[in-house]
Amino acid sequence: MLANRNLIEFSLLKSIELDNSFKSGAYDTADLKAEDLENEFSVAVEKGAALEEEKNLVQKVGPRITKLKFGDIELETPIFMPVGTVGSVKSLSPEDVYSIGYRLILGNTYHLNLRPGMELMREFGGLHEFMRWPGAILTDSGGFQVMSLAKIRKLNEEGATFANHINGAKITLTPENVVHIQEDIDSDIQMVLDECTSYPATHAEAKASMERSMRWAQRARAARKKLNRAQFGIVQGGMYADLRVKSIKELKKNDFEGYAIGGLSVGESKREMRRLLSATIPFMPHDKPRYLMGVGAPDDIIDSIMLGIDMFDCVMPTRNARNGSVFVRSKSAANGKIQIKNAAHKSSKEPLDSECGCYTCKNYSRAYLRHLFVAEELLVFRLLSIHNLQFLYDLTEEMREAIRQRKIFAELPHIRKKYAPGSV
Repeated sequence: MLANRNLIEFSLLKSIELDNSFKSGAYDTADLKAEDLENEFSVAVEKGAALEEEKNLVQKVGPRITKLKFGDIELETPIFMPVGTVGSVKSLSPEDVYSIGYRLILGNTYHLNLRPGMELMREFGGLHEFMRWPGAILTDSGGFQVMSLAKIRKLNEEGATFANHINGAKITLTPENVVHIQEDIDSDIQMVLDECTSYPATHAEAKASMERSMRWAQRARAARKKLNRAQFGIVQGGMYADLRVKSIKELKKNDFEGYAIGGLSVGESKREMRRLLSATIPFMPHDKPRYLMGVGAPDDIIDSIMLGIDMFDCVMPTRNARNGSVFVRSKSAANGKIQIKNAAHKSSKEPLDSECGCYTCKNYSRAYLRHLFVAEELLVFRLLSIHNLQFLYDLTEEMREAIRQRKIFAELPHIRKKYAPGSV
C-alpha cells in the first residue's frame, strides 16, 4: 500500500559546529581545508557578495541531522538518494531499493516527459502509482540536460529547446512547463529549471548563466498549482564564490522549501569542489534542507556532510556496478574498491565485503559474481547494484549515528579510513 504524502516537513534535530581541532587542520585531507571557510568568506566580502557582519554564518557550519517528513514517510538526513531516471533504479526493483532502507529516490523530468509521457502519468495518478514505489520521489528539472545535451539544444530567455535524443522531435522546457510536468509526475520534491553552467566558464559567462537561472527560479515559483509539494531552488555560479553567494541571496527571496547546490562535479577537481562548498554552504538557510546534486563518491559525501550537506544523489553506485566496479570497506581492499572481473577473484569464496550485511554479501561469493560478470549474465548487475547502494546507505547511517552521539570528530578519521581509504 502506498503511503499518504503531503507537503514536506523539515526539522533540525541536531547541529554541531565545526570544532577548533577541525578548524585548526586536525582532520584536513588533501581536498578539504578548514581555512577555506574563512578564505572564501573574505573573497565574497571583497567582491561585494557578502557583508562583514555575516561572518557569524561561517562559524555555524558543521555536520547535522535533520528530519524530512512526507505525510506517513519519515527519514533522517544525511542521506544518499538512488537515481531512478525513467522510473527505475537500473537493474533493481522498487522492493530491492526499499529493502536496503531507502525511502527517497530520484526521477528525471526531461526523460519521463519523453517516455512514458504525461498522458500516461496522469492516467496512473503519478509516478508513485505507476512504478509502485512506497517512498518519496524527487524529480530533477532537466537542467543537467540543458548542459549535457548542449549540442542538440537552443537556449534563450524563454527556456531550452531540444531535438530529443529518442526520435529527434523538438521539445521545449520552460520554467513553467517543467513545474506542470512535475506536478503530473506528482513528485514530493520538485526542482526548478536551471541552467547548469558549463565547465570551464569565464566569470562573465557564469554570471549570465546564474542570473538566467535566478529569473527562471522566480518564474517556476510563480507557476506552482500544487502547493502541497515541495519545490527546491538551485544555487548556480560556476566556480566563482561571489556568484554563488549572490545566487543564494536571490533564491532566498522566493522562500523555497529547500535549496540545492548545482553545477558541481562537472569536471572540476575535488579540491575545487571543496572550495566552492566552503564558499556556498555558510550562506544557505540553516532551517531548510541542503542538497548537493550529482555527488556520490564516498570521500565527497563524507567531507560534504562535515560542512552541513543533508542530501546527495548520483548514478555512480549503479553505473559502477554495471561496469563491475564495487565499493568495499578498507578491510576488504586497501583502496576501497575492487573490479569483480579481475582474475584474483576467480576462485574466491569470500563475499565482496566481509563487513557488509547486504543481500549479495550474505549469499554470494566473489567467484560466483565474477563468473556472472564474465559470462555477461544480467543478474550480476542487480547483485552488484544492491551492494553498492547498501555501501552508501551504511556510510551515511554511520555518519548520522556519530553526529547523533556527538562523536563525529573522534570518529571521522576512522569512518574516512573505513569507507574512503583512497582519500586519506
